[in-house]
Amino acid sequence: MERQKAKATLEAILFTMGDSVEIDRLAEVIEEDKKVTKEILTEMAEEYQKNDRGIELTTLDNAVQLCTKGEFYELLIKIAKTPKKFVLTDTLLETLSIIAYKQPVTRLEIEKVRGVSCDHAVNRLLEFDLITEVGRMDAPGRPLLFGTTEQFLRSFGVKSLEDLPELSAVQMEEFKQQAETEVQLQLDI
Repeated sequence: MERQKAKATLEAILFTMGDSVEIDRLAEVIEEDKKVTKEILTEMAEEYQKNDRGIELTTLDNAVQLCTKGEFYELLIKIAKTPKKFVLTDTLLETLSIIAYKQPVTRLEIEKVRGVSCDHAVNRLLEFDLITEVGRMDAPGRPLLFGTTEQFLRSFGVKSLEDLPELSAVQMEEFKQQAETEVQLQLDI
């Protein structure tokens, strides 16, 4: 396929899909190999940047998505309803951190780390599309396994899980102490 037609095809697909699309699937559609497809996507991303466009190409793991540039968010609010905002409490952040670093993980494993029930936190994170069910553990009762979503990557500005900062032993100890304090507070109630 001619390069300009390939770009137009990729742009049309990404615009229509709205969500991210795997690079392998895009390569199949334009009948090119993955390397050439990545080159075309890189050219498109550069064109969006240098032409001062309102959209950009975002890469998430092995997928790409056509997105509105963040600098236009305030202007979008004027024309669209205010998007639903969610607040991540300390409990939700702790639970999300455990899932992000230990995935795939069961509720029981999360509760072992936190020391308290995590049902509410897991349900809220599912509602916010920051985590998803990724399967079931091959164990008695076949408990659900949870992992993070592409929305998690977008929300926290990371391209892949490898980009998450490493936790130090000091941070892990602080988390453990906070969880123990939380357990004690619940026992006192």
